[in-house]
Amino acid sequence: MLRSISSLSLEKLNITDPTIAGDLVHKINPIHRLGLGIVSISLALSVAQWLCAQTTSAEAMTHWNAARDAETRKQFDLAVTEYRKVTELEPKLPMAFVGLGQACMEQGDFGGAIPPLKHALDLDASIAPAHQLLGYALLAQGYAAESIPHLEVVHESGALGIAQLETGHFADAITNLQAALQKRPNDPDLLYYLGRASGLLSKQSIDMLLVVYPNSARAHQSMAENLLVLRRTDEAQKEFEEALKLRPDTPNLHLELGQVFVLASRWPEAEEQFRAESMRQPGNGEAAYRLGDALLRQGKAREARSALERSNNLQPQMPETLYSLGKAQSLEGDTAAAQKSWLELLSIEKEGELAAQTHFALAGLYRKLGRTTDAAQEMTKFQELQTNNARPSTSGPRQ
Repeated sequence: MLRSISSLSLEKLNITDPTIAGDLVHKINPIHRLGLGIVSISLALSVAQWLCAQTTSAEAMTHWNAARDAETRKQFDLAVTEYRKVTELEPKLPMAFVGLGQACMEQGDFGGAIPPLKHALDLDASIAPAHQLLGYALLAQGYAAESIPHLEVVHESGALGIAQLETGHFADAITNLQAALQKRPNDPDLLYYLGRASGLLSKQSIDMLLVVYPNSARAHQSMAENLLVLRRTDEAQKEFEEALKLRPDTPNLHLELGQVFVLASRWPEAEEQFRAESMRQPGNGEAAYRLGDALLRQGKAREARSALERSNNLQPQMPETLYSLGKAQSLEGDTAAAQKSWLELLSIEKEGELAAQTHFALAGLYRKLGRTTDAAQEMTKFQELQTNNARPSTSGPRQ
């Protein structure tokens, strides 16, 4: 027994079922103009074409076939015309209106797609492709709130997340965009929207914090972090110090204040803050690394090595830690240990500025040991990486 065209559902279609697919040539039509790179309409129209032959007039079927053929040849103006004729001949055929809506969207007329798609759902609210297309058309036209219920029906998580972002439902948007990224990892549009949603949710939370608790330690910390991003270090320092006065035991406050001093190359003050953080959080690998780096900048190689070794034990195989640890070991004259640290770094990070710096450091170490061939090889690798990084090959690494 044949199913009616209106009963077709996106989730229920199965192209491997020979009773449905037959010898049809199925074509997926991507809708790219939304800038999402993710939606493709189901095989519903192809299946509908087969069913249409069983249930509609010969004249309507002729226009249907002409519309499908025009879509195949990307003659979307003609497809719109032919689908519209089908809707006139078969005004109770929902899939005809779905086809008209899709053709309008392929033509770039998202506004024109909305009426036929809404009418298709008036005829049969269960047609998943109609919900999917209408959700995208509404979203493309700026009707984000109206698009949400349609996108929810078909579980179109990417577009749904974008619609929720546009309507201020940031937490829900993040959930759906993360789900979409599980299916399409590294999609640039999804990554952009997820970053935007996360940033806006963060801003919303911070704004509430500043309104409700303007004189709290966390409010001062938040203001300091924003000032630090703007490189307004003097103001950031005052806000961090106020936060510490109110809640001296708050984790990471000394760490953040220390980084204010790093930006100003005030290494003794940075050391003091990183040391305080390390004492409060002895298991914090970053605090140990920051302390070691500040000590190294002041030429305190022995203390720096101790702090950096502790950081490496807490968080093994961190390239920045291994680089600084190798420098401290080299300054103490422990060339074997320095070589080991730098080679371990290069086993982890083979490209980029830090790898180039490490090859440069190894070249210097080998020259001191009289290993001129090895030194020359390291310099060659350093120069190659500098070229790849679009840096002058004659410049040395930052110290």
